[in-house]
Formats: sequence, C-alpha cells, structure tokens
Amino acid sequence: MNDRSYTRGMTTATPVTRAEDGRRARGDASRRAVLTYATDIASVEGLDGVSIGRLAEASGHSKSSIATLFGGKEGLQLAAVNAAAEVFRARVIEPAREEPRGVRRLAALLRNALDYSRERVFSGGCFFAATAADVDSKPGPVRDAVHGWVRDWYGYLEAQLRYAVAGGELSLDADAIEQLAFEIISLDNEANARSLIVRSDRPYVLAARAIRQRLFAAGAEPADLTALDVV
Repeated sequence: MNDRSYTRGMTTATPVTRAEDGRRARGDASRRAVLTYATDIASVEGLDGVSIGRLAEASGHSKSSIATLFGGKEGLQLAAVNAAAEVFRARVIEPAREEPRGVRRLAALLRNALDYSRERVFSGGCFFAATAADVDSKPGPVRDAVHGWVRDWYGYLEAQLRYAVAGGELSLDADAIEQLAFEIISLDNEANARSLIVRSDRPYVLAARAIRQRLFAAGAEPADLTALDVV
C-alpha cells in the first residue's frame, strides 16, 4: 500500500488561523459564562426565566451575541439543561465511580447527591427538581430533555442497587429494588425541597440517616455506608 492509496478518501483539514483560534476561544468562554447565569437563574425561576433578554441583562453580553451563540430561546434553554447535566455528572456521578461498584459506590453517589443540593451548586438547589415540574405542561424539546435526564438519573440509581444485589451486598427481589429506589429518590427530593422552605441543612441530615437505615435494613454492611454517616 502506497501513501496515495492510504490517504485516498481522507479529507484535508483546512488550516485554522491564530485569529480563528482566538475567536473560537472567546466564543467558548462567552458560552460558558452565559450558561453559568442561565443554569443558576433556571434553578430559581424555572426555564421560562431563561430568555435572551434576561441573560443579556444578567451576564452583560449583548442580545445579538447570545442569539448568535445559541440560536434562540429554545436553543439557550436546551444548552442550559445540558450544562446542568454536566455539572451534576461532575459533582455527583463521577466522584462516586472512584468506589467499587456496589454499596460503597451507591452510598457515595447518594452522599454526593445530597451535598450537591445542600452546597447550593445552583442557587435554587437541584436544577432538575426546580425545572422538571416547570416544564410538565409544556410539550417540546426542552421538556423532553429535562424529563429524559431525570428518567436517566432514576434508572442509573436503580441500576446501582441492582449491581449491589448481584454482588451479594443487598438482599432484595425485583419489587423491593424498585421500591427502595423510589424511597431513596423521594428522600433526596424532599431534602432539597424542605431545605429551601425552612432554610436549614437539617433535612439533609434526616435524609442521609433515613437512606442509611434503609440500605442497612436491606443487608448492607455498616462499613460500606460510612459516606452516609451524619456529620
């Protein structure tokens, strides 16, 4: 095989100039800055609060530049959902993967989920708790994106329970797995909602304790649940 046959069908990349690199970097930085404001606003006001005008006012970017970056209000809202999902993955899911699959990873995952809300990564607590109900009656791509992500999170959490059962760390049948996943998610959601109402971290203490008790009752070893110990 000669060089010509090896490269046949390959496209030749157009050289990128330094000026183009600079414009791209500035555009990426602007996009990140706008999305930081967008996700925070949505956590408090819902996704209806995420408009080009509102973001221009909050971020200091012009309406035309935001429209160029996102292509309109729907594009901006979808980008905010994706950005919030990336934050959740980075703060909750990825750190838990340092633990072996099973109860220890599950406990770390749930502690991270509680802390993500408690530490107010977004001003309004959990982004998806704030936006899911907001889009319920508004069919379209934005609702599909929010609900799809929430369903994925529920499924991921239930899958971690299944792994723990398969590894012999929990004693649950299929119905009990579904029930426990529902209860754990409910406790996490209630901690987020109640903390916003009472302006206290106490709901997170109660939720961590209740989640720990349920996992222990399902057969988990106390040593594997230390991430959920109340501090």
